[in-house]
Amino acid sequence: MHPCRTVGQMDALTARKTWRSMEAVHGMIYFTPDAPPAYAAVGVTKNRMGYFASRVAAMGAVPVEVVIATFYNFHPGLVRASMRDAWTVTTPEALLSARLNAANTSLTRAFGPEVLNSAELAEAAGLTRRAAMVACEHPEGRPLFAAHASLPWPTEPHLELFHGQTLLREFRGDGHIAALMLEGLSGLEALISHAASGDVPAAALKATRSWSDAEWEAGVQAMAARGLVNPDGSFTDAGRAQRQWIEDRTDQSALAPYLELGDDAALTLRGTGKKLTELVMAAGILTFDPSRLVDAD
Repeated sequence: MHPCRTVGQMDALTARKTWRSMEAVHGMIYFTPDAPPAYAAVGVTKNRMGYFASRVAAMGAVPVEVVIATFYNFHPGLVRASMRDAWTVTTPEALLSARLNAANTSLTRAFGPEVLNSAELAEAAGLTRRAAMVACEHPEGRPLFAAHASLPWPTEPHLELFHGQTLLREFRGDGHIAALMLEGLSGLEALISHAASGDVPAAALKATRSWSDAEWEAGVQAMAARGLVNPDGSFTDAGRAQRQWIEDRTDQSALAPYLELGDDAALTLRGTGKKLTELVMAAGILTFDPSRLVDAD
C-alpha cells in the first residue's frame, strides 16, 4: 500500500476532494435529459451512440478500435454496436457543438440568472481554468484529455467551468487507466476490482458496461487465481492493497493542477462546488449521488 504523500502545500486527498466537489458540473452531461434531443438534432438518435461519440468527438472521426481502447472497461461489442455508422450520420464537429449546447441548456436551468451572473461562479470558473491550464502542460500519455484540451475555451463562466472540469476529469481518468494497466488489469477486471471496493454494485457495472454474467464470472475466477479476489468476488488482502495502490497513483498523477491553486483556493472551490452540485441535483439533471461519478473503471 502506498499512502498519499504530501507535496508542496497540498496532499493528494485534498486535491481529490476538490476535483470531486465540482464533478457533477461535468458529469451531468452524461445523464441530463437535454443531451439526447441535442444529439438527435445532429443525426444521433441512439443514446449509447450519443454517449460514446460525443465524448470521443474531440479526437475526431476515429475508428471504433480507438474508441474501444479509450473507453477501456466497456464491452467491445457494446462499443462496436453503439458506434456503428456514427461518423456517417453526423460529424465530430456537430456533436461537439451539440454537447456544449446541451451543457448550456442544463446548467442555465440549474443555476438560474442569479448564480449565472454571480462573482462566485466567475471565480470558480477562473480557478478551474487555472488548474486545467496546468494539466495542459502535461498531456503525455493522456489522449482523451489532450483531445479535449485542443478545443477552444467557452467565454461564458458556466461553460468555462464545464469545459475546465471536463479537462480535469479526463486528465484524471487517463491517469487512472494508466495505473490500472500498470497493475495488469483488463477493462473487465478493473470493473471487478471496482465492485469489490464497494463503491458501485457489480450488477450496475455489468449492466452499464454490458458484460454478461458468464464473462463476469470468468473474470472473477481469473482474478481469484491470481489471489486478488475470493471466488465470490470480494477482495483478498492482496486485491485490497492493489486497489489502494491504484487509487493512490491516480491521486498522485492528478495532483499537479491543484497544487497550482493551493489550499485556500481549493477550499473556496470546494465550497462553491457543493452549492453548484446541490443546484444540479435539484434541477433533476443528475439523479443520483454525484460521489458515484468516480474514476474511469
